[in-house]
Amino acid sequence: MSKLAVNGGPPVRTAPFPAWPRFDDAERRALLRVLERGRWGGRVARAGGETAAFEAEFARFHDAPAALAVTNGTHALQLALELAGVGPGDDVLVPALTPIPTSNAVRRCGATPVPVDVDGLTYCLDPDRLDAARTGRTRALIAVHLGGHVADLDRVLRWAGRWGVAVIQDAAHAHGARWRGRGLGALGAVATFSFMQSKVMTAGEGGAVLLDDDARYGDAFARHCLGRAPGRSPARFETASSNYRMGEFAAAVLRAQLTRLAGQNERRERHWRLLAALLAGVPGLSPQGRDPRCTVHPHYLAPMVLDPEPFEGGLSRDRLVEAVQAEGIPVFPIFPPIYRLPAFWDAPGAGPRDAEEPAASCPVSERIGAWGFFLRHEALLGGERDVHDIADAVTKVLDAHRRR
Repeated sequence: MSKLAVNGGPPVRTAPFPAWPRFDDAERRALLRVLERGRWGGRVARAGGETAAFEAEFARFHDAPAALAVTNGTHALQLALELAGVGPGDDVLVPALTPIPTSNAVRRCGATPVPVDVDGLTYCLDPDRLDAARTGRTRALIAVHLGGHVADLDRVLRWAGRWGVAVIQDAAHAHGARWRGRGLGALGAVATFSFMQSKVMTAGEGGAVLLDDDARYGDAFARHCLGRAPGRSPARFETASSNYRMGEFAAAVLRAQLTRLAGQNERRERHWRLLAALLAGVPGLSPQGRDPRCTVHPHYLAPMVLDPEPFEGGLSRDRLVEAVQAEGIPVFPIFPPIYRLPAFWDAPGAGPRDAEEPAASCPVSERIGAWGFFLRHEALLGGERDVHDIADAVTKVLDAHRRR
């Protein structure tokens, strides 16, 4: 067995992985088109310009009646919560294992995020835990499609319908994902997206809301445009709203990015299947599983979880990540459960900061948060040699620490 690179041995790989973001003359032409048109800012009417064109294309791609482009993914979530009527005094159920913007958006509406444990196969919200988490103040539920795997919306929507709870899809990781062959806009719940630098399509920043019926577009538009309803006088303000408008440069870039999304998703799907096959049967390692109803998974993250039992003492998740990185593979620790972060408790009247109370009801999130790590999507955009290098590096590190 060769010496680990972290201990001075030769690394498995020295070549870089594909850079992100990707762009070409399509983005250059789009930016120049906006520049020369001289109309750069966010619009105050439904029709016309790059933003309206992007909304129509993005909605169509996801089988949605309508879409609204906004400033970023957190604002998309806040807008969706507003549309659901969420406000001070309400509870919103959120997965315990999710990036912090999910609960931050709830706090910004004056509501309280209530963490719910995740499923051990998909790492998405576990519908079996919803009854125990529901309170008399539960107004909404945010189903996060973690890493790009669609949460179990069949069961989530049935449960929510029984209790009159609004469902919001946090699809910041799930551009182009499909459930039972249908796009996220056809599943009966508002979906929100982020277009920040790292996402599978990006304009540096930006966000979008997929609306589950076209009739809600007017209300959503007014709430993202200082209270101006589409088709009304620009001097008429109907709600006490903020400005979440996307500018024309971002929308033009996103139109170009969208043209590549299906092909890039297919490539990541193919390479993830190869990687999962190469790692299958490796003791102590569990890649994210797959519900067969999730018919397209864009693999924004490719997460996996270490089981320390088969290894010599001292192999922590962080030590594994350090050793695999030294082999030339860009892996990173997964985020902790949200209640382990100060931001989760940062609200007036949030109560004592006791993370152990929610932790007791979220054992799966605790395990993944402590032992999980991931590859980002661009690592799956190269060739098959890249995928073999990833598997070789992970296996090399694990073999070096395995009990003899």
